[in-house]
Amino acid sequence: MMGPTALPRHIVWSTDTIDLSDPFQRTWYLRQVLLHGRAEDIRALDLDEVARRLDDLDLPPAVYHLWRRFLETRHAAR
Repeated sequence: MMGPTALPRHIVWSTDTIDLSDPFQRTWYLRQVLLHGRAEDIRALDLDEVARRLDDLDLPPAVYHLWRRFLETRHAAR
């Protein structure tokens, strides 16, 4: 998913679209999905990108550790 994109209101409620080719907006979107996304929103993410960028997403500690553990387990299972 790149470029201007319409997103569900449960993830983005302050605007109608964001530009996922913009690095700032993409980082913000990843954070929003990890915090507020539903299963279908998370399935649409590139989890390899999430793993690479997790440290930059400024997630609350409990959420960060949950995702870190999940991504490490996922990587080990490959």
